[in-house]
Amino acid sequence: MAPSHVLVPLDGSPLSDEAFERALELFDCRLTVLNVVTPLDASMSEGGVLEPGEARRQSARDRADRVVERARERAAAFDRPIETAVETGDPAEAILEYVDGHDVDHVVMGGHGGERGVIARRLLGTVATSVVGDAPVTVTVVR
Repeated sequence: MAPSHVLVPLDGSPLSDEAFERALELFDCRLTVLNVVTPLDASMSEGGVLEPGEARRQSARDRADRVVERARERAAAFDRPIETAVETGDPAEAILEYVDGHDVDHVVMGGHGGERGVIARRLLGTVATSVVGDAPVTVTVVR
């Protein structure tokens, strides 16, 4: 069954951009782009190294706004309207919460490999691995 609402989490990486392009090409339905701002005091952020401050918070928010604005511009090239959202929190948790709260029935996201020691995480990335494992909907990972 074709999806009616596709969520594409974007983090500004080439793989997430590729996932967005694929979603635009493959799915003719409601499309939402989500960027998750990781709090500066979270373990995945720079908070462990630098003191959090309003300037850093604003910089992170500005970056998120640029990511979703670029997505709007790319979607316009496909003559496609999109919805955008910016959330704050743990990326995997924020994606899963968005899926649960917004009638999303398919997620298309980039996967990031790296030296993590676990095969699935090396193949997909930690956020993608969490979403694939816990999402109640189909997840397509672009590598």
